[in-house]
Amino acid sequence: MPFTIHVRMKKLGKQRPKELAPVLFVLERKPETVRELLTELVTLGVRDYNARKDEGQILPFLTKEEIADQAARGKIAFGMRNGEDACEADAIANAILCFEDGIYRVFADETELTTLEEAIPWTENTVFTFIRLTMLSGW
Repeated sequence: MPFTIHVRMKKLGKQRPKELAPVLFVLERKPETVRELLTELVTLGVRDYNARKDEGQILPFLTKEEIADQAARGKIAFGMRNGEDACEADAIANAILCFEDGIYRVFADETELTTLEEAIPWTENTVFTFIRLTMLSGW
């Protein structure tokens, strides 16, 4: 049964003064653990990427705000990866390894989720926040 969640992505360093609005993701099922959450989100992302690639829609245009934000970081890019299909299994393994290595942290509302098998503390309007902790992780 499809399940909708709210996700915010942040990174350390220069932050925008306004709060980042959560993005809606429709997953195939409700994840019960951190591992399931990561797997569901990565699976959705890979499938979305591969579908856009096949439609010739890999690169949406950049807005003036996106260009200015990327310029402030020192690089303006569209994120193309030679148009090859992304491998779902490899992407999931990478996301899990990065979580275990502390490249990013995951919060359910104000609660940090620290292990892959940890149960997600669901509330009525849980918002997940992913925080990248290293400048080299590629978001």
